[in-house]
Amino acid sequence: MTTGSLLEVAHATKTFDVSPPWLTRVLGHRQRLLLHAVDDVSFDIRRGETLGLVGESGCGKSTVARLIVGLYRLSSGAITYDGMDTAVLSTGRAPRTLRRKLQMIFQDPYASLNPRWRVADIVAEPIRAQRLARGSPAVGARVDALLTKVGLSPADGHKYPHQFSGGQRQRISIARALASEPEFLVCDEPTSALDVSVQAQVLNLMRDLQRQLGLTYLFISHNLAVVHHVADRVGVMYLGRVVELADKATLFASPQHPYTRMLLDAIPDIAMSGKARTPVAGEVPNALSPPSGCTFHPRCPHANERCRGEVPVLRPSAAGGAVACHGVEERRIPLRVADDLPGTQTQAGSETTLRSADTDGAKSRL
Repeated sequence: MTTGSLLEVAHATKTFDVSPPWLTRVLGHRQRLLLHAVDDVSFDIRRGETLGLVGESGCGKSTVARLIVGLYRLSSGAITYDGMDTAVLSTGRAPRTLRRKLQMIFQDPYASLNPRWRVADIVAEPIRAQRLARGSPAVGARVDALLTKVGLSPADGHKYPHQFSGGQRQRISIARALASEPEFLVCDEPTSALDVSVQAQVLNLMRDLQRQLGLTYLFISHNLAVVHHVADRVGVMYLGRVVELADKATLFASPQHPYTRMLLDAIPDIAMSGKARTPVAGEVPNALSPPSGCTFHPRCPHANERCRGEVPVLRPSAAGGAVACHGVEERRIPLRVADDLPGTQTQAGSETTLRSADTDGAKSRL
């Protein structure tokens, strides 16, 4: 953990009991089934930065998001926000100030908005619940200001969600999240359900809001092009664990974990047209019966007996950041530099603005 961290996640673990009913298990002589969705995850987020969390579907990214905001209870470990334990969020007895500071933007703007409520009521709900304004005129003025801030019109408050496009609905979700004046936003794949051009608009809006309001983001995505655009640091998750954590420039230029390398090698690159690509080998194992040792070893070309029997720990890497890999620790896997990674000479450390007109090109380059 880093001194001055706004959010600290320490050895967070979440296990779901997905067993059949008790009587079914007794009659069928079945064992309990436990799903380790998040397994000993630790990271910190400094004030004002954006941490990107990436990985394949089912790796536990969204579970981490829900643990942070209190929608799920931790099985073990701890999550603290500005020195306050967030475990109280899931009990309903959290201090109002803590609940105000932590908000979440959900993945699907079609499902996260109440279709029976007008937009003004949706955005006003946090204002009324947190008692940030009293009286209908004051609440209405705040709602109009929020809608304007996210690029909508105050007149849109009289409409229903079904009258808006996907990008506009996500703007409404952002306005609702900002209504309680938060400091920290958990963004759970906020652009994955949107068209490419609309993704660029929403991403640029979120970056502008971060600069204006001093927000801190945990940005969850499976799209590495999007993460490269918005994140300051990147964490890579695999089957419930963080396998690599580094600054954006370091991770994209010098990925160390074999899984991170496979993800980056699989990205289409316009400069590599006609050349063979390296796909991510194999499939994610069943989370109900994960492999022993390093869970990535069935798909890893560098695995040995130690990898099959011992769980790797996230340790500092010689190339920068931290990585959980026996091969990197033992230097069996050579360090990878920018020249070894096609297309990263221009993307590492770059701060180009992703606009609607060039989003497709950016995706191709990344």
